[in-house]
Amino acid sequence: MSRTKSGDPMRQPAAGWLFVTPMIVIVGLFLVVPIFMALWVSVSNWSGRGTPFGGNTQFIGLKNYSDLLTRQGLARQDFMMSLRNTFYYVIGVVPLQTVLALLLAVLVNQKWLKGRTFFRTAFYFPSVVSSVAISLVFLYLFAGSGAVNAMLSWMGVHGPNWFQDPRGLIHLAGDGLGLWDMNKPPSGLADTKIMNLSLWEWVKGPSVAMSAIMFQVIWTTAGTFMLMFLAALQDLPTEVEEAAMVDGANARQRFWNVTVPHLRPTIFLVITLGIIGTWQVFDQMYVMSKGGPAKTTLTPAYLSYQAAFESQKWGRGAAMAFLLFLLIFLMTQAQRWLLRDKDEAAAKKVAKAQAKAAKKAVAA
Repeated sequence: MSRTKSGDPMRQPAAGWLFVTPMIVIVGLFLVVPIFMALWVSVSNWSGRGTPFGGNTQFIGLKNYSDLLTRQGLARQDFMMSLRNTFYYVIGVVPLQTVLALLLAVLVNQKWLKGRTFFRTAFYFPSVVSSVAISLVFLYLFAGSGAVNAMLSWMGVHGPNWFQDPRGLIHLAGDGLGLWDMNKPPSGLADTKIMNLSLWEWVKGPSVAMSAIMFQVIWTTAGTFMLMFLAALQDLPTEVEEAAMVDGANARQRFWNVTVPHLRPTIFLVITLGIIGTWQVFDQMYVMSKGGPAKTTLTPAYLSYQAAFESQKWGRGAAMAFLLFLLIFLMTQAQRWLLRDKDEAAAKKVAKAQAKAAKKAVAA
């Protein structure tokens, strides 16, 4: 039988390139090229007027980066404050949303639960609603005379004016336990400065305003991650769990020794997406607080927006974006190393050493 032209192996690569070329062009024009343009802006003094490659734009090297990292000034102080705020935001949001998503997935995966489809939809619904709309709802709920403070008053608790309260939770906890006086911080913490902020500011914790935003984000994102965990749970082989039951393992032992190891890749995915999303948070801060009160909800993404679009310092805004990318990349790699399968890593190390020894033996 003669080979047709469509089956000619010499023509198949050409056909493949023909199909992927439109996507390569789109990705190149709208992703790769803008990235390199932003990189140039970060090392230039572009004012936002005209093209960044015009004659009025000059190369200034790493000045925008040094203003943020090494040079004393308001720019560095605000950037460090945004990193502090987002650090506590990540520490508060990522673990809670991951645990809540896993618990919801385990709950709706139970066969004895009636109306599982309804609960899956109800838990996932906040994730598909506009974040701006939900932010406006939470502004009402956490207002000084809002529903949250009304519920707290029933229990005899006088709730704060959430989005106007810059006090840090760690400061409040230490003051309540008698460890320090918030109005007279310990001199050792107040006088020691790291990266333009005192240790007292670094250990402030998330502000009361930030904690309200954290509640909103946890509530809206847990549903999405619940679906990921649910898909992984339904992919768990029933034979493995049945074998654990035959061995006498109770429900708690089966969960920790069978279910959780099976969910390791999903846990890694959820935490990775959570870290990326929380470090890039912008819309909630823009709608709910504008970085206030007292800059306690300022984040790198919102600060980058302010620098570029409000202050017309486009180079500084682009530099913040690239520093944020580098930070997210390093944290993701660190998390990948912490959540790695140690047995598999050890086996790869042994296999690599054996291959290296065999290569040396052959060479000898």
